[in-house]
Amino acid sequence: MKAVNTYSGDAGIMSKVPEITIGFWLIKILATTLGETGGDSVSMSFTDMVGLSHDAGYVIGTAIFLPLLAILAALQIRARSFHPALYWMTIIASTTAGTTMADYATRSLGIGYTGGSALLFGLVIASLALWKLSVGKISADLVNTPKAEIFYWVTITFSQTLGTALGDWTADTSGFGYLGAAGLFSLLLVITTALYYATNISRVLLFWAAFILTRPLGATVGDFLDKPSDKGGLDLSRTLATLVLVIAMALLIWLLPQRAKGQPEGQPI
Repeated sequence: MKAVNTYSGDAGIMSKVPEITIGFWLIKILATTLGETGGDSVSMSFTDMVGLSHDAGYVIGTAIFLPLLAILAALQIRARSFHPALYWMTIIASTTAGTTMADYATRSLGIGYTGGSALLFGLVIASLALWKLSVGKISADLVNTPKAEIFYWVTITFSQTLGTALGDWTADTSGFGYLGAAGLFSLLLVITTALYYATNISRVLLFWAAFILTRPLGATVGDFLDKPSDKGGLDLSRTLATLVLVIAMALLIWLLPQRAKGQPEGQPI
């Protein structure tokens, strides 16, 4: 796939993130669902096959996906233009690493879904605050310097990890179940969309709210697909579900326009 020119008109603002469209959100939700099934394939299915505990699986999964995320993020930051395939591979790596890291924190370390969600929410807020203090703005529209890109990917990784813990908390601790939790997060995304079109609330804040909400939505859908039927899931093969999601994502990336984000109108916060 060819790279997309990242210089927007006379402003010369370089952007290496895609324009936020319906296609972006569809691919993002598929990526978060893929992260859940892919992470569980390694941390649970693989370890079951070789006779290891799930606690060991979370460590193994993190040891695989976190370095992969670091490599892809470094390539993304070093790239001189927007490459759709590279961008979405980095997103997938962040959501898969987020799955195994969240499961390790909430299950292996014993802090639970409530404690894990609170901790990770604090990390997302801290990352955004440091980004704002360091760069002056946290708008994803202007990810145009290495420093901004580092904060962008750190914030995304924390949000992906938070989404896993928050999805598990909603489905299990709060008793919504996988489908109930997926319905709740879908409703919250609809409300966020309505606020975007009907109010003057900061578009930057609404973007990050939607970005975070897509992760627990994907996590609960992924759990619904591959968890045992006695726990409310469909008990589908994690490997098969992951493969289907990879194909669906690849088709959407190929079929839908993937343009670099240009300079936004107005002032970012």
